[in-house]
Amino acid sequence: MTDSIIDVSRDFFFEILLPILEREYPTETSQTAFGVFGYGSEVLRLDDDYSSDHHWGLRINALMPDYLIKGRREEILGIIEEKLPETYRGHSLREGLSGGKGLALVSLEAFLAQTIGIDYPPKSYEEWLSIPEEDIIHIINGEIWHDESGCFSAIRKAFHDYYPEPVRLRRIAHWCRNYSGMGSYALHRALLRHNEYFAGVAFAKSMRLGIQLSFLLDKEYFTYDKWIMAFLPRLPRLGGVILPIVNEAVRLSTSWERKLELLNEMADVLDQTMVKDGIIKPHPTFEKSATSGYRILEHAYAEILQGLPEDIRSIVPVWEQIYLERMHSNYVAGLDLAYWDDLLLLKPEEGGA
Repeated sequence: MTDSIIDVSRDFFFEILLPILEREYPTETSQTAFGVFGYGSEVLRLDDDYSSDHHWGLRINALMPDYLIKGRREEILGIIEEKLPETYRGHSLREGLSGGKGLALVSLEAFLAQTIGIDYPPKSYEEWLSIPEEDIIHIINGEIWHDESGCFSAIRKAFHDYYPEPVRLRRIAHWCRNYSGMGSYALHRALLRHNEYFAGVAFAKSMRLGIQLSFLLDKEYFTYDKWIMAFLPRLPRLGGVILPIVNEAVRLSTSWERKLELLNEMADVLDQTMVKDGIIKPHPTFEKSATSGYRILEHAYAEILQGLPEDIRSIVPVWEQIYLERMHSNYVAGLDLAYWDDLLLLKPEEGGA
């Protein structure tokens, strides 16, 4: 694709949509944040020729306070749709994520709750730890074009300022534990037992967790796995060090034994970075166990935990996208099944039963 859909959508917003909104709904418009943000590869400018096969088209995301949008959303969208052209620069306004209006208008509070589980910036360490890291990207990504009240912009800034340090350290400790104890250690044991199924599971876990630790150590939010190879090289310190390890490790031609060696190399890089950053103290070189492998990051796990405030030690960080899945389950449950199949590009085979 030559132009990102973001650029076309921005022009559409300022040329066509914003004048209508300011004329018809000046109060609501002054309290609403407009731009392109939220879900989808195009928001990160990572859309390609495959992205346009579903949920793709002109989009303007709009977040209106709940007290203004409640009971009026369909009325507002209906009035706007009457005043819009059928197309803009060759793009139909009857396709894509916006549902035919060129505008995806939702409650600010609902968007936040379905994305991060709360409808305000986190106020405590526990609230910070309850937010799936990948979903923070949906809050801070994309662009805001118009936000007179500044409400959503302030929320984005709170997340852009990154984790409070005790929260970051608690997450680092958790990922150290899982990288080592549930990943490389498990892979070592699987290879000893010639269990290739478990080896595959353990290796994939380790690779993901090692990359996620790299993001935490460079103070960047981890993104969806499908976008990682676009973002990993951008890490200011660890990108150039970790990327060659990842590239070799994930090759199908790389032997299981070499994959394990590479995971141990990654563990050393992460450990040495934590020592350099003062997260853990300098320590002697440790030997690798013939039966348990190289559990060096669990040394860091214990040391970090022991230095954290007592009230945060036992809080396990949330990593699954539970809030988004709650919303998605309710959304899909209310759809016509044929419409859902069409979104999935599930077409009946010709001549099939």
